[in-house]
Amino acid sequence: MSFHDIRFPANLSFGSVGGPERRTDIVSLTSGHEERNTPWAHSRRRYDAGVGMRSLDDLEALVAFFEARQGQLYGFRWKDWSDFKSCRPSKKPGEDDQVIGTGDGQKTQFQLVKRYRSGPAEYARPIVKPVAGTVIVAVQSTPMREGVHFEIDTSTGLVSLDTAPPEGSVVTAGFEFDVPVRFDTNRIQTSVASFQAGQAPDVPVVEVRL
Repeated sequence: MSFHDIRFPANLSFGSVGGPERRTDIVSLTSGHEERNTPWAHSRRRYDAGVGMRSLDDLEALVAFFEARQGQLYGFRWKDWSDFKSCRPSKKPGEDDQVIGTGDGQKTQFQLVKRYRSGPAEYARPIVKPVAGTVIVAVQSTPMREGVHFEIDTSTGLVSLDTAPPEGSVVTAGFEFDVPVRFDTNRIQTSVASFQAGQAPDVPVVEVRL
């Protein structure tokens, strides 16, 4: 799919509204019970990149970014300020934040994931757009060095170790990440409120599958 590996201006996405959505098919039975199922293995995130009162320079940057992506045609990176780390928002990523796999003595590639837990339930979200320079990896709690012991593909989120971890060893990682998205509109509307400020109230953005 068409994707530009560039991040939407983070200062403009700060304060945006959005989050994950799920699709659930619900069938009501004659007994009053329900059958529920989902065709989606993974959630999909939506955001509103609309900006309130901003400088005219900010609006120009928004329009330039939109035009360079040709509206909905090209995807791009988006920083979700409420969820962009492998750890809690108040913490700094550590190499033991997320379990990304278990060694079998042969496998050398592992997909970055972030796990969301509540009670006995867990959801593993594939991370396909890690931020370059933020990924740290450990094998059985032993830190690995990027460029020496492993490589990270920031376009897919795949970690490639130089040596296959021994069978049963736990591979963990910490990182920051972006969300792959596209504009969910082919039109941007802006208004000028004064000689120095304006606004673009509605700029929908939706996550894309890669």
